[in-house]
Amino acid sequence: MNSSLVDLLPPLLIVAPILAATLPIALGLRFDRTGWSVAAITTGALFAAAGYLASAVHAGGRVTHTLGGYPRTYGIQLVADQFSILIVLLVTGVATGVLAYTRRGGPRGNTFYTAYLLLVGGLLGISLTGDVFNLFVFLEISSLATYALVASGDGPESAVAALKYLILGTVAASMYLIGVAFVFMATGTLNMVELAEAIPNAERQTLIQAGFAFIVVGFATKVAQWPLHTWQPSAYEQAPDGATPLIAALVSTASAYAFGRLIVTVFEVDYLASMPRAASIVLTVGCVSVLAGTVLAVIQREVKRMLAYSSVSQFGLVIAAYGVVIAGGSETAFTGAAIHLVGHGILKAGLFLSAAIVATSYGARTVDEYAGLAKRRPVVAGAMAVLLFALVGVPPAVGFVGKWYIALGAVEAELWPVAAVIFLSTMLTLAYAARLLEKMYFTPAAGAASARGHGPSTVATDGGEQSDGERGSDGGDESAAEGREDRASDDGAVETPLAAGVSYDPTGGPGRDGPGRSPDPVSSGMVAVVVVAALVAVALGFAGGAFADFLEPFLTEVFN
Repeated sequence: MNSSLVDLLPPLLIVAPILAATLPIALGLRFDRTGWSVAAITTGALFAAAGYLASAVHAGGRVTHTLGGYPRTYGIQLVADQFSILIVLLVTGVATGVLAYTRRGGPRGNTFYTAYLLLVGGLLGISLTGDVFNLFVFLEISSLATYALVASGDGPESAVAALKYLILGTVAASMYLIGVAFVFMATGTLNMVELAEAIPNAERQTLIQAGFAFIVVGFATKVAQWPLHTWQPSAYEQAPDGATPLIAALVSTASAYAFGRLIVTVFEVDYLASMPRAASIVLTVGCVSVLAGTVLAVIQREVKRMLAYSSVSQFGLVIAAYGVVIAGGSETAFTGAAIHLVGHGILKAGLFLSAAIVATSYGARTVDEYAGLAKRRPVVAGAMAVLLFALVGVPPAVGFVGKWYIALGAVEAELWPVAAVIFLSTMLTLAYAARLLEKMYFTPAAGAASARGHGPSTVATDGGEQSDGERGSDGGDESAAEGREDRASDDGAVETPLAAGVSYDPTGGPGRDGPGRSPDPVSSGMVAVVVVAALVAVALGFAGGAFADFLEPFLTEVFN
């Protein structure tokens, strides 16, 4: 491989989407709706470049780029290794796939795609940065873009959700930055590799311990761990349906990756194992979040909120795995955490895309409104069923592999309560997944309409739903309001019985599925990306051993 080209790929992966984010607005001064094309070309190229970089890492090991040639003590390093490249591939792959939905499902505004590309650039920066201060910078870039994406939904609820996220996200970033300041005061460097050498020998160990405590609080909020999770359900529910899959799959995933990176690369396992109560605190945060998230998910009626609380639980598993790593030095648990991060990103992208398709087709947003979905959208329902089974941890899907490695690591470290928590959370995950599957496959659609008790759903000309007055009016057709999510409006809405198997009809009249039906708001590309997510979830399950082999050089470096 061309070594000079490989060396340039890490900075290009970060700079390209940030620069490309200016193009939708600039071109929008002359052309309408150029954002999707710019985003598609950019993310497609990023995915190809990430694949090339991954092959270089696999063949030759770590790829490091030092900006400006300055010494790493005060310079900026970008590092691609076996751990970080998995997240890079996930970010670029999901960002490319989600565009298959937004091409028709929206939002279509140029400003939406500016925030979209900024988010991608920030997430890639989190994945590749080699110093703790620039990690803060990229966390803020991705957070600001996410606030904008959440706020781009219709109605005041989206603005409130974005404000809540903004407040908690700012507090979390401040906690992290204070922690970094304490560590810098004790060591005099910000580079991750040099910090690993300096921390054990630092004279002011109290500053190091205080810094780690602030960092834990900051990332517990960023990763949405109970009880600091309150921003996440509102953000996921109120964000546009086209933005939620990207946010749910990648934002907290990148933060969880960053926390794991700091544990094994900066503070290192041996040092944290000697730090009083470090392992017990991380384990407690993770295990409590696993149980709280699954219990809260079971009682939800809104599908997007249910999946949001599920994310609290699933990320709790990753944090608990980090606790096992600290307590027992378990390579197995860390492998499970890395697999679960990637697998959960794929699963949540597919599940939220499926929910978006259902909402676009029928305005269905609650579990009860999914009744009879398997007959009306058999392919989408089938893909969603596969993804739900994978989320539960049914083999051979990737959800099972990640949980298996984490549980095995807990058993090896003799942390039996952690293994029990994983088993209990699996049962609770099955409970809320089974509710949705039962509605889709075994409850007649006619029963859903009567069970709702408030008449048929209101399906608007933009494919959204006005549910019990909870959705704000968007005041008109989506084509007159670029960048807004396809939700309900009072203008041009038609009363459409869900029980009748009715598909969306933009001409104003309901059309029945089958030959000669009215135009469908769901494109073949939208369905295809959900099917691909389900297939990838299963394929990655079979590749569990390959994951472990790929991570082996990194694990050998950080654990030995």
